[in-house]
Order: sequence, then C-alpha cells, then structure tokens
Amino acid sequence: MTTHQSRRDAPEASAAAEPTAVLPETAAQLVELERLTQALAESEERARSHWEQYLRAVAELENVRKRAARDVESANRYGLEKFAQELLPVRDSLELAVENAGRADARSLAEGQEATLKLLNKALEKLGVRVIDPRGEPFDPARHEAMMAQESATAEPNSVLQVVQPGYELNGRLLRPARVIVARAPG
Repeated sequence: MTTHQSRRDAPEASAAAEPTAVLPETAAQLVELERLTQALAESEERARSHWEQYLRAVAELENVRKRAARDVESANRYGLEKFAQELLPVRDSLELAVENAGRADARSLAEGQEATLKLLNKALEKLGVRVIDPRGEPFDPARHEAMMAQESATAEPNSVLQVVQPGYELNGRLLRPARVIVARAPG
C-alpha cells in the first residue's frame, strides 16, 4: 500500500467509525422533527394497544367457539332428558296395565288406557307438541297429506273432510303431517 493511498483511505475509515448526523439547519425543522418523533411514538403506542385488543378479541372468539361446541355437545347428549322424564309416568302406567291385565275386566282396562293416553297427551303438551286436527279447514299441502279425495255435497271443495291420522307440530315445526281425506265437489 502506498502512502498516498493510505491517506486517501484514512478519512473514509474514520468516517465509517463515526456516525454522521445530519443536523437540521433551522429551528422550524427541529420543531417538525420533534413533532414527527412524538407522532411516531404515539402511533407506535396505538398500534401496540390495537394489537393487544386484537389478541384479546381472538382469544375471546376462541373461548366462545369452545363454549358453543361444549353446549352443542351437551344438548346432543342430554337434550332428550326432559322428554324422557315426561314419558316415564306413561311407561309406568303401561307397565301397571300389563301387570294387571289378567285380573282386570274390560271396563277397567279401557279406563286404564284412557288414563295412560291422558298422561301421554299431557307429557307431549308440556314438551311443546301440538296435535294438528284440521277437520273442516282448507287443505294445506305443507301441513296435510291427502290420502284420497271424496265427493261431498256438504263440505267446501278442497277442504279437509275427515282426519285419518292426526298430525303433530313441535313448537310450530311440523313433526308429522295430518293424513286426511279431502272434499271435492260432486261431479
């Protein structure tokens, strides 16, 4: 290395060792720099706060999902509990009827069956099951299943003349349509 070359490299080496700072030339630039530094610090703090809020929201959403999954699983597993509790008295009544069938007369058996049917109807009513008996109503294919059409001089055409089998709704939702005979005009 030559002397001339080492002198040329010396200022570059010393410049690399010392950080160079660009100094603002006016007070206005100093004020603007301070304002921007302050705004940057505030923005960084807001960003940190928003990130923490985001993380809490994500964690809360995950907790809600897990809770909902547990609730659905519990409803699937134990949802029939109320239904079963309401039907147990009906089962008890039928069991009693079977045990006493050999010793009972026809009248007491009929009374027992009526009592059991009342128990069953009461249980279904408590559970929100409602009987659909559309006799005399206009035929509704969404709630009725037509088994046949029969001429009738007294009933309105396209109305339910007779219910073959009642339908059932659970809290307004169709469980089984009513099977009906529909009236048609005499022809």
